[in-house]
Amino acid sequence: MPKYLGNPLHSDADPSTVGVLLCNLGTPDEPTPRAVRRYLAEFLADPRLVELPRWLWLPILHAVILNIRPRRSAHAYQKVWTPEGSPLRVFSQRQRAAIANQFSAPPTPLTVTLGMRYGSPSIADALNELRAAALKRLIVLPLYPQYSGPASGSVFDAVSAVLQTWRWVPDLHFISSYFDAPGYITALANSIREYRSAHGRGARLFFSFHGLPQKFVLAGDPYFDQCQTTARLVATELKLSETDWQVVFQSRFGRARWLEPYADVTFAAAARAGLKIIDVVCPGFAADCLETLEEIAIQNAAQFQAAGGSALRYIPALNARADHIAALTSIIEQNLDTDPELTVR
Repeated sequence: MPKYLGNPLHSDADPSTVGVLLCNLGTPDEPTPRAVRRYLAEFLADPRLVELPRWLWLPILHAVILNIRPRRSAHAYQKVWTPEGSPLRVFSQRQRAAIANQFSAPPTPLTVTLGMRYGSPSIADALNELRAAALKRLIVLPLYPQYSGPASGSVFDAVSAVLQTWRWVPDLHFISSYFDAPGYITALANSIREYRSAHGRGARLFFSFHGLPQKFVLAGDPYFDQCQTTARLVATELKLSETDWQVVFQSRFGRARWLEPYADVTFAAAARAGLKIIDVVCPGFAADCLETLEEIAIQNAAQFQAAGGSALRYIPALNARADHIAALTSIIEQNLDTDPELTVR
């Protein structure tokens, strides 16, 4: 068996073919403890997420965490699961289909695939689908607007691991972030403006981003600064004053210090300070998922009310909104080769 995967269709005479790989985090196949355990085993074993020595971390993961967390997480997934399946997978598939439709006609038809960093459809399966099409140029777009090592960096690791097994490695363009892309900022502002127009304006708008251990930022990860920039650009477009909005960080795990202020703590403090209605948007999530639909919209909303607030109102992720698809399409177009002799499919 050959060491490297080839493709008999590849030759210098072939027209150059271009593929786009969209990537997101991933999801269990079912909201059951067994499926969640399988998903978490892959997710939490990634050294990009937990930078402890493998000899120390893996026994803790398999002996303790994977015997406790799957049942609790499965219960949370059950609260947001849809008849079509996991919200993240459903919305990601809709995004892929909508973006593919934008590139379905000349002059720039191309192949758009979806790969999840953990679970299915996997990045390896998506790339092999492109390899079968005699891929010569690859654009990778992780659907993480703000770069972080555990997210975007991990996608790069997974993509490069697959490409290392190919005999013919395509030209590669990796889009590491789009935190300040004009179309993305406008889509966020539009979604907030539309929500508040329909439901009224809360006392404060919170931009909640996924947390990250502080030691990662101290080691040079740009995530914190990019989150701040995104929030500030959206607030500026909405013409909000400095007291109208705040950045918070959610989803921390373990005992280490993570980026602050913590979302749950801040929301409870806002309720105790007399804020009755607050609005929360999660700009770092391209598609709604467990962290937005269960953690923010259910769990944090209940905690806010328990602390004296009336309503924590979650503004949905951009998902497959037309302006979001237009923004992502524009980002891809900016990274297409403009050589007039290039044939894309």
